[in-house]
Amino acid sequence: MRSSVLRACGTVAPAIGLVLLAGGTAAAHVSVDAPGAQQGKYSVATFRVPNESETAATTALTVTLPGVTGARTEPIPGWTAKVEKNDKNQVVAVTWTADPGNPGIGTGQFQRFAVSIGPLPKQETVSFPAKQTYSDGKIVNWDQPAGPDGSEPEHPAPTLTLAAGRADAEDGHQVGATASAPAATDDTARWLGGAGLALGILGVAMGIGNTLRGRKS
Repeated sequence: MRSSVLRACGTVAPAIGLVLLAGGTAAAHVSVDAPGAQQGKYSVATFRVPNESETAATTALTVTLPGVTGARTEPIPGWTAKVEKNDKNQVVAVTWTADPGNPGIGTGQFQRFAVSIGPLPKQETVSFPAKQTYSDGKIVNWDQPAGPDGSEPEHPAPTLTLAAGRADAEDGHQVGATASAPAATDDTARWLGGAGLALGILGVAMGIGNTLRGRKS
């Protein structure tokens, strides 16, 4: 019985190790997260940057943006952000650089960089190719698309899935419907109030009639 348990443990342990290793490998790249991001809307995109080098620190990150109108970076102590625009005044990239005296993102560490951007493209997915620079001069480009079968490449580009945004006309209809609700409620209240008043008058009239008939009898 004991030997069977040991053999089972010996089989499960390597499998768990492989799963953890695979999970660690999948997470060890620049990624982006923006909960609730919608097409054509503004959103806060947060880039997670792990340091993969055993000998150098990450000292800069450049993220390419899809030509948005506006971008506002979140202040991060020890880092300077620079927004780059094209000749159409569209924001096309943001670069975060470690300030002098800041060692950057060390071995076994990660850093988050947040930026409010928009309007986002009106498409299902949007990629943000990134360039990670190390203190020893090494540069890693995270710009590869997923394979035809959906498999993850060696250096995947940070990618967001965008929800379909509501059209302005639809929003207007929703507002109009909401605004008309109180009016309908008021009309109903007036009708009920009038009906109650009429019944009250009728009751009083009947009471007076009964009183008069009683006196005559």
